[in-house]
Order: sequence, then structure tokens, then C-alpha cells
Amino acid sequence: MDTSHVRRTHSAGPDRIPLPAAAGFEHHFLDLPGLRAHVAAIGEGAPVLMLHGFPQHWWQWRQIAPAIAATGHRVICPDLRGSGWTEASTPQIGADTHLHDLLQVMDALGVERAHVVAHDLGAISAMQLAYQHPDRVRSLVQLSVPPGFMRFTPRLAPAFRHMPPLMVHRSGQPLRWLFSPAYVAGPMTEETVDTYLAPLGRPEVDRAVRTLFRGMVLPAALRLMRGVYRRMTLRPPTLAVFGRQDGPFTEGTVRRICRGYDGHAERFELAFVDDAAHFITDDAPGEVTALIRDWIARSDATAVQGDQAA
Repeated sequence: MDTSHVRRTHSAGPDRIPLPAAAGFEHHFLDLPGLRAHVAAIGEGAPVLMLHGFPQHWWQWRQIAPAIAATGHRVICPDLRGSGWTEASTPQIGADTHLHDLLQVMDALGVERAHVVAHDLGAISAMQLAYQHPDRVRSLVQLSVPPGFMRFTPRLAPAFRHMPPLMVHRSGQPLRWLFSPAYVAGPMTEETVDTYLAPLGRPEVDRAVRTLFRGMVLPAALRLMRGVYRRMTLRPPTLAVFGRQDGPFTEGTVRRICRGYDGHAERFELAFVDDAAHFITDDAPGEVTALIRDWIARSDATAVQGDQAA
């Protein structure tokens, strides 16, 4: 990772909100066109990108990234535009903004190709990257979000119930309700919720809530409903993981909306985690880590076998 043009910090970020503690991570700010991107990284070796969900940030991976780094990987956890400690020169966020930002971050860090792990909001950019730039993705692990080739069903309507209030979010409105029993299998500590929500004390992040959901999440949902990705082929090996307590995403429903995947993906598998809901990385970090490690190892082994056969 080339950091010659990167500022490094271990203290306060934008607007003097301190970075939360997480052992072993390095913190960098990348000065990119229109963006000052905060990246937390740990370990050395082949790159793994971890893209957080909403309303989270890099700290979501505090328990998982070190374990993946221990297997000989450089784990890179950026704060996406409108989240965490990343700063943007413009408040606009469109359907492909995060994708363009992610490509800038990868290029700035010299990452030509990476394993990608993504949850919730981050899965939108991960899907876009996998479909539009498959040469940049070694493998993909997608958490709590169905694959792009899913078949939409009205049974999934409850999965979008959080969107209307977020699309009309007003500055200062609390978002603690997102960590209610509807989305977590076990209660998060107040300290954990406070840490996730702390960057909302930055006006830029608070204002970005509406922008993210109107400009990015809604168009992404419409693409899924219209079957845009069903007309494409998902080339990177992809594992989609769901918590068994994740509301509308029951195992039966998920398997139905993913049926016929062999006609839409070169390699695709599903996995389900007990005692976990939407915020699966907090509910079951150990189980999620094991699935990620296994998928990366199997994807690398398959790639080696393919190279040898060629």
C-alpha cells in the first residue's frame, strides 16, 4: 500500500469527533478529487476491502478485520461518502457515486484486485463493482442483502420499511430506532450504538442521510425490482449471507428469490447464520468471520486450479 501521498492520523477526524478505538488499525486520509477519504487498515498481504452498512462506518469491522488480517491479508475499511470520517467537497450523492469513490480509493492505494466483503449500504457499491468491473474483484461476500439477480416478491416489502423515514430525515432526528429488535438478534450495548451514531454529530453526515437514500439507495432498489442485474452475469465468486432472524429474509424466501442462480452467476452460494438478524456482524462476528475466511480460501484455491489448468 503506497502511502506517500496519504495523511496519517490516529486522533481526531473531521469536526473533531474522535476516532473510536480498535487495536491494530492504521488510519489514513486520502486526498482524492472531490473527496478526503478516511481509510482504516490492518495487516499485510493480499487486499480485502470491507464496506460498511448504514448508519455504520469502518468500526463495524473491528472484530472481523483483525481475524482476516491474521490469515495474511491487508484489510482495508474505507468510510463511504456521507459516513464516518470521510469528507466530500459536494453534498450530492448519485446512484454510482460510491462506486466511483471506491475505484478512486483502490487506485490511490494501488489495489488492482481485491476480495470484497460488504454489508447493507456497502453491498450496493460491491454489487456495482462486481458487475461493472469484475476484473477488480477476486471474490465477494455480501451480508444481509440479496444478490443483484434476485427475483422481487411482495414478501420483501417489509425489508424496505426503513426507507421512507430516512428519505425525509431532518437534521437532528435520532436514528437509534435502526438498532431496535426488528434489526438485531440481541441488544447492542449503548456504547456500541453511540459509537456507530457519533459521526452524525458532523453536519455533513447528518445531511447525507436523505441524500444517500434518495440519490443512491432508492435507485439501487428500483434496479433490483426491474431486474437490471438479471440481464447481466455475475462473474466473481459470490457468497450471500443472511441471519436467520433477519425479518423478511427467511431462508425459504431467500432461496426462492435466488432460484436459477446458475443462469445468472458463474459461482454463487448462500449461507445462513443462527442467532443473527440484519446487523449480522455485531450479532455473530465469529460465525461471519469463519464464513469470510472459508470463502476467500476456497476462491483463491479455485483460482489457482484454474491457472494451473490453463
